[in-house]
Amino acid sequence: MLAVETVDLIKDYLEGFWRKRPKRALEGLNLCVERGEIFGLLGPNGAGKTTTLKILLRLIFPSSGTARILGKDIADVSVHHRIGYLPEQPYFYDHLTAEEFLNFAGELFGLPASERRRRVASLLERVGLEESRNVPLRKFSKGMVQRVGIAQALINDPELVFLDEPMSGLDPLGRREVRDLILELRATGKTVFFSTHILSDAESLCDRVAILHRGRLQGCGELRKILALGVSSTEIILEDPRPTVLKELDRYAPSAVKTGERVRLEIPSESDVPKVLEIALRHHTKLVSVNPVKKSLEDYFMAQIGKKPATSNEKEEVRTREGRV
Repeated sequence: MLAVETVDLIKDYLEGFWRKRPKRALEGLNLCVERGEIFGLLGPNGAGKTTTLKILLRLIFPSSGTARILGKDIADVSVHHRIGYLPEQPYFYDHLTAEEFLNFAGELFGLPASERRRRVASLLERVGLEESRNVPLRKFSKGMVQRVGIAQALINDPELVFLDEPMSGLDPLGRREVRDLILELRATGKTVFFSTHILSDAESLCDRVAILHRGRLQGCGELRKILALGVSSTEIILEDPRPTVLKELDRYAPSAVKTGERVRLEIPSESDVPKVLEIALRHHTKLVSVNPVKKSLEDYFMAQIGKKPATSNEKEEVRTREGRV
């Protein structure tokens, strides 16, 4: 049984002053999420990630299509007791302490008082807030609030947890803490479905990813297979090569980038690497390094949404295929 399944999911909004102009937010979305995995829904802002989550949680209704959670139609309210949810911008009653807020969340699920006390204590320890249990939420940092949010999403011991941009706006320490919590959830057998536009988070967490762009599913697959697509090119760094050397290498390296005294060459064809090395050695040019350039999640993401991966603006382009210096 799948944790999440959507079939031809479509969502249209009406916009404009008179709300008569239709805008399609989701276009025929088909997704399958396996149980026990961390699934990342990726996409730029406005891609339809939050819309997808809200439909699955029955916070908004689809225009057409179907969706199932844990084998049940999303219209079946009984499934809500088996899921947890942390929205992108949660609002909690900040006059309450962490303990009071989690106890309140447990009451909403109808948990008995003894069970609430046990779960609240366990969750506060699990998210590292047991020493701050009696501190009002208004005094918490954003990272601490996110950890409280994850705790409330787990108060009912759900099988499936939805997290919308769980690490957005956090400092490096807060991001690490939330990442560790998500990995711990998978280790306990729970399914995590989270949305993000931060690719490094997805790369460090996900078993599988799907990419949304302008409401359309652009790609979906196992992260390990995406990252194991192989070497895309070879990077060779030379120390202060003469212009004549660069000119001779032009046919093998489409571009070169200079940083200080060093020049970075990217060789698309593996068969050309020995030729480049032979030219460098023949001209007594110092070889700094030779490294394979592997495809990253960013490469896959940018390819799916039709954009070229960004390059550092700190580097100076030396020449292009046309031979400019």
